[in-house]
Amino acid sequence: MSPTAETDHQLSAKVAEQPFLLLGLSLLAVFGCVALAGSILVADFVVPDHDWIADTISDLGAGRYEFIVDIGLYTFSAALIGLAVSAAHVHLGTWDWSVGIIALVVLGLLVFLIGARNEYGDNDSEGWVIHVYLVYGVGIAMTVACFALARGAARASPRYRTILNGTGIVWVVSAPVFFFLPTDIDGLYERYLGALSCVLILSLAHLFYQRSKLRDVN
Repeated sequence: MSPTAETDHQLSAKVAEQPFLLLGLSLLAVFGCVALAGSILVADFVVPDHDWIADTISDLGAGRYEFIVDIGLYTFSAALIGLAVSAAHVHLGTWDWSVGIIALVVLGLLVFLIGARNEYGDNDSEGWVIHVYLVYGVGIAMTVACFALARGAARASPRYRTILNGTGIVWVVSAPVFFFLPTDIDGLYERYLGALSCVLILSLAHLFYQRSKLRDVN
């Protein structure tokens, strides 16, 4: 018997979704947002001479206390990867939902690299300075994730499509503005963009949490 035939014989055609997996990953997504916000808040008080309105989150991720924000970034990255796993587990669309899954993975990896590199393009001339390119990647991946997941999310509820499309539109309009702001307010604006990204994450977390409460979803 060929390996394919053996597999077809052993596996049931009906593959059940795992509610506890979805629940756990949904909680991880929420925790990721809380951890990032909490790490930034703690670092705002701990890092000396830091102005949270003028200084960016990247400034908190460099220097003696960089580990505080790095922990938040790594947890946030894990939340994004967890959502990608949930989206792959509960595939609610066609090609665009698949694109959204990849965008979540890329977004999570980019956030991880931003924390791991400990290099923020601030006149650093040692090695390959890539921070700004990672930031560009985050902007693109966030945009793709919002719009690519919207149609599939509407199968769970039309309000998810409204939220994701709305978040994507606001992100497209808002994100490029950051690069043209005066440096005395860009820290505050960056925190606003971080909060906007959490709208995507928390919306998906809610979607998969609601899905986890269904015991017979097939």
